[in-house]
Parts: sequence; C-alpha cells; structure tokens
Amino acid sequence: MQEYPPAARTPLKGEKPVAQPRRGRSARTFWLKQLHTWHWVSSALCLIGLLLFTITGITLNHAAEIEAQPVTAERSAQLPANLLSAIAPDDAADAKKPLPAPIAQWLGAELKVPAGGIAEWSADEIYLALPRPGGDGWVSIDRTTGAVTAEETSRGWIAWLNDLHKGRNAGGTWKWFIDIFAGACLVFSITGLFLLQLHASKRPSTWPIVGAGLVIPAILALYFIH
Repeated sequence: MQEYPPAARTPLKGEKPVAQPRRGRSARTFWLKQLHTWHWVSSALCLIGLLLFTITGITLNHAAEIEAQPVTAERSAQLPANLLSAIAPDDAADAKKPLPAPIAQWLGAELKVPAGGIAEWSADEIYLALPRPGGDGWVSIDRTTGAVTAEETSRGWIAWLNDLHKGRNAGGTWKWFIDIFAGACLVFSITGLFLLQLHASKRPSTWPIVGAGLVIPAILALYFIH
C-alpha cells in the first residue's frame, strides 16, 4: 500500500504559520559556517608564522641598511692518539664523505659542534663546513698531527631570523614547517576569497578592493621594476 506524506496543516485562527526552510538558504548557511571554521582555524595556525615572515620581509628588504656586527670565535683542540689511525694520510684521491663516527662524537663532546655532515678529505687535511642560520662555521683536522681548529661566526639575531625566512641552512625539519605553513596560508586565503564572495552582495566595495590588490602590484611590476 503506497503511503503519502501528510498534508500541510491549516493554521488555526490567530496561529502564525510555520515557515518552511528553504533548501538554498540551508546550503548557504552550511557553507558559510564551514568556511568560517576553516578560515579561523587556518588563521590561528598562520598567526605567529605570518608575524615572523612579515617582520623578516621588512628586514630583508632593508638588509643593506641594517648593519650586522659579526662575532667570530676560534677554538683549537688535539685529536686523541687512539683516533689518529682513522684519519691517517693515504694515497686516495680527494673525496667528500662523513667523518668516522668516533671522531664525529669526539668533536661533538669536545667542541660542541654538529659533525655528522659531509666533510672534504684531501691528502693532508679534513675540512667540515658548518653553515647555520645567522652565522657560519667550520672545522679543520690535520690528518698527520691530529690538530683540530674550529671557527664559528655569528651575525646576530636579525640575520638569524632572515635566514629562517629564506630557509637557509635551517635543515629538513624547518623546510617541512615552511611547506605546511604555506599550505595553511593557502587555505586561509582561499576561504577568505569565498567568504568575500558570499558577503559581496551586501558590500559593494568588495570586488573593487580585491581588484586593486591585483592591479597595484601588476602596475608596479610592469612599470617600476627594471
């Protein structure tokens, strides 16, 4: 037996009719709520990162006007006799390879330097570059005598922040952070664009302002950059 939906009840005298929800308004409300959620979550994730990259964008733009005061420290040490055999001179051609693990561990304990990278081996010397954000460094080991020389240079915290902005010598973990941060900024921007579209009917200046945000950089790039 086929069933039919109940007929709409006729409101009694003095009773207000119950408004039926409109499908279009329900869908708009759903997407408006979702976009607002994605927008504020992505903005919360991006907040500190945006402050960092905004401030360092200014310092990088004026790098020539911000004077750095590099500080260089040099240290020396002597490789223990029981480790000399691991780096004894030989007739092998120049090569790039890691330091033996015991020597890398000794350098880390004695000079507090990360010595796990790739070193340059020549006939009489081992040279290990130690670049890092905001500074530089290196370690040199005499393969005959075991004399160790290390140097570290720091260019200050502004240079450190600038290098973080560029991802310079910051390692794989920071590289992944930049990629994830960029993805969160993309979500923040796209959800903001859709929210603008949903509210544009009540804000006539929306699209002219968005257009200005495109046109102004385009004019600057075309006519003032040589």
